[in-house]
Amino acid sequence: MAIELSDELIQLEERAWAEIQAGALTVETALAVQRAVVAHAEATGQERLAVETELKSGFGTRSRNLQHDERPAP
Repeated sequence: MAIELSDELIQLEERAWAEIQAGALTVETALAVQRAVVAHAEATGQERLAVETELKSGFGTRSRNLQHDERPAP
């Protein structure tokens, strides 16, 4: 079964990634993401780890691609 992520969960993770990239991740943001992951997993009957893995795998790839694309040409 595919794991579908809510818009709210994706928006929270986007906020967390922005804070991470700025070196300013707050406890409040980290807790909000964690609580949303747990709530989503419970509401959909999914394993928490599966939801978190799906959520974070997309952002990790996106982050690496952005960093690569933003490098100046030699």
